Amino acid sequence: MFDHRKIENNGMAMAILTTIVVSIGGIVEIVPLFFIKDTVPDLEGVKPYTALALEGRDIYIREGCVGCHSQMIRPFRTETERYGAYSKPAESRYDHPHLWGSKRTGPDLARLGGKYPDSWHTAHMKDPRAMVPESVMPSYPWLETTPLDTRDTQTKMRVMHTLGVPYTEAEIHHAAVDVAGKTELDALIAYLQSLGTAVKKDASR
Repeated sequence: MFDHRKIENNGMAMAILTTIVVSIGGIVEIVPLFFIKDTVPDLEGVKPYTALALEGRDIYIREGCVGCHSQMIRPFRTETERYGAYSKPAESRYDHPHLWGSKRTGPDLARLGGKYPDSWHTAHMKDPRAMVPESVMPSYPWLETTPLDTRDTQTKMRVMHTLGVPYTEAEIHHAAVDVAGKTELDALIAYLQSLGTAVKKDASR
């Protein structure tokens, strides 16, 4: 019979056998990845953020929205019945950084896009309790009157391009026109309205 106590009492043998076991596990997990063209399955309809939505995403981060809202629907019935289809890896393909989050003071926003009209979001940002009486969300009235700072929009898109986001040179060049005259609220709403739309289109087929 195998006496494991002899190995456990022999530091060198324990280290060698542990290394062997960990190496085998690593090989089994890692080697197959070299033969997979793409570890993230494609999802039709997933596109890079528009210039305006990209700026809105930065405002979303700046205002701390990610601290109270997750963007990750787990594959459990309790989650999918409340929020919709569970999150797919491809949805976050162009996110830098990812905003999955883990805390839900407010609802998950992964399927928010298209759920409400822009006018609803405008009123909600001015006075959340006017739209959702039980809300504890602070109001953000200044976003509607604050002009969007667009000086770095094209630079941001070029940086995203270096990270693998397939922006074309034409899209980057045209970005200045796309964001001209917009407010921070316009940008934030553009971002919110883009969330989860690819999965919604896929599910409607």
